[in-house]
Amino acid sequence: MRKYTPKNNTKNRKDYFLTLRHIFDKMSTIRITKQFNFETGHALYGYDGKCKNVHGHSYKLSVTVIGKPITDKSNVKYGMVIDFSDLKKIVKEEIVDQFDHATVFNKNTPHIELAKELQDREHHVILVDYQPTSENMVIDFAKKIQSRLPQNIALFSLRLQETDSSYAEWYASDNK
Repeated sequence: MRKYTPKNNTKNRKDYFLTLRHIFDKMSTIRITKQFNFETGHALYGYDGKCKNVHGHSYKLSVTVIGKPITDKSNVKYGMVIDFSDLKKIVKEEIVDQFDHATVFNKNTPHIELAKELQDREHHVILVDYQPTSENMVIDFAKKIQSRLPQNIALFSLRLQETDSSYAEWYASDNK
């Protein structure tokens, strides 16, 4: 394939760079991903396997947002969709700080007595209104993260990895 370069006259160079700018503008929607790790215990009430027992996981959460890079050259975040540190702050506050080293139970479970005992012993317990599966947790996480993102940034997807070979994914396009 031959590389195109504009001819030396000004009109052709101007047209060439306007075309490049138009292509760049159309291609400027970018996805960025930040990954997080946290340890959480849970039990699945009514489940017919081992996961009915209290156990834990080393979760890995991948958060992907989508937007256009900031084009204002006077903005200190010029060229960024969102500052990774801003995304980190949101996810840390909404998810990691809440769920890390916590035990999650459905608030309607008979495990509630165990939950109260753990709380009395100053353990961090989270009672949720859903079965704390990876699938339901990723839905919960999506709602929490979406509520904190700036208007010009959208949550594209989440991936919550429970084990090396098992994960749940949430995509905005599937949830319109």
